[in-house]
Order: sequence, then C-alpha cells, then structure tokens
Amino acid sequence: MTARNDAPAAAPDGGHGRQRRRLADDIYGRILEMIASGRFVEGARLPSENELCRTYAVSRPVVREAFARLRADGIVVARQGAGSFVRRRPPQALIEHSGAGDVAALMRCMEARLALEPAAARHAAHRATSADLELITRKLAEMEASMRAREPSRQADFDLHRAIAGASGNDLFCDMLDVARPVMLRAIGVAQSLTRMGDALRVDTVVNEHRDILEAIRNRDGEAAELLMRYHLVQARRRVTE
Repeated sequence: MTARNDAPAAAPDGGHGRQRRRLADDIYGRILEMIASGRFVEGARLPSENELCRTYAVSRPVVREAFARLRADGIVVARQGAGSFVRRRPPQALIEHSGAGDVAALMRCMEARLALEPAAARHAAHRATSADLELITRKLAEMEASMRAREPSRQADFDLHRAIAGASGNDLFCDMLDVARPVMLRAIGVAQSLTRMGDALRVDTVVNEHRDILEAIRNRDGEAAELLMRYHLVQARRRVTE
C-alpha cells in the first residue's frame, strides 16, 4: 500500500521567487541611494549587471529585476549594447525619509494601489450615497487643513482614500486597503514629507487632484473618477521620485 502524503504542497518555486524579490528590493535601494547621493549623476553609466552581481553576491536575474523597476520608475534608461544610464536623479530627501531599503516596497505599494483604487473610485461614482459623499468631503477637508498647516496627517490621507473605497459599495476594497494600511501609511508619510518641503503650489496640486476625484464621484461620472484616481496615483508616484 502506498503511504498517503497529506503534507501541504510546496510553493512552485520553493520560495526562491520571494527571496529573489527581496534581494531585488535591496539592489534597487542600493542603486537608488547611489544615484540620489550624487555618486552617479544624470547621464552617468551605471555598473554593469556582472559588476553588480560580483559586488553584492547576487544572481543576474536579481540585478535585472532591480534595473527593470528602476526603468519603470523613470530613474534609469537602458541603451542597447551600452548599458544602463541615470535618466533622472531622485531627491536625497527620498532616501532620508524612507531609507534605501524601503523605497522598493513603497513603489510596489503604489503599483498595487493603481490596480485597486481607480476601480473603487469608478464604483463609488455609481453607488455613493449622500452619507458617503459627506464623509469623503469631510475627510478631504481634514486632509487639506493638515497640509495647509504644513503638518500633513498620514491618517487623514489614508482615511480619505478609504472613504472613497467605502463609497464603492464593495467592502472588499476597504478590506484590501486595511491590509495594505501599514505600508500605505509609510508611503503617504514619505510623500507628505516631500510635499511639506515644497512650495504652496505643490500643496495646491495635491489637494486639487483629490478634489477633482470627489467632483467626478459627486457628478456620477465613473469613467472620470477612475481616470482621475489613476492620474493622482501616477502623479503621486512621480512626485516621490522627482
């Protein structure tokens, strides 16, 4: 008789994929820190994949994944046959407020939010009740007040986005935001720290992006609400790295 094996099946990659992503996060942060610190200026050629593999004792797939994320963030550009070059230098304050090791995680948070929140905003435009609209309006006023006072509140920003998700009529949107809340608060905190250092126009821009989303929801324009939420998140990601 063949013995029955009731042990849970192992992950298809034996956990290697998760480990590779963590290593890629580390390499991403190290390269970003070198660029932000000015060690590699705009237009400078970065070390080759082989050089980075030797320096940090990691595999080429790890380095390639790190470079792919840097290209996606607009920090690095690849030139065929020549290597990778610095396209844009992020602010040193990004590293100071988040730490090199956290930046990749914060960017992945934005990636996930881009997949979730525009859909939630679209549904909110179709389903929001008068109570939902009042809550979103109140949370927007709280966030704006904190930003105008140059004492931005991470919780106020999160609460505004959660209120929009709640207005979708689908509790799973809220549940997913709640799961992501710790890393979202860190990401929001980094963005707000950089905004606080900027001028009044930057504050106006952030507030107006949220206000436009609210107006689209109030006008029952689902397509506009979705597009405006996507635009806001893309711009928020851009503001963090510029």
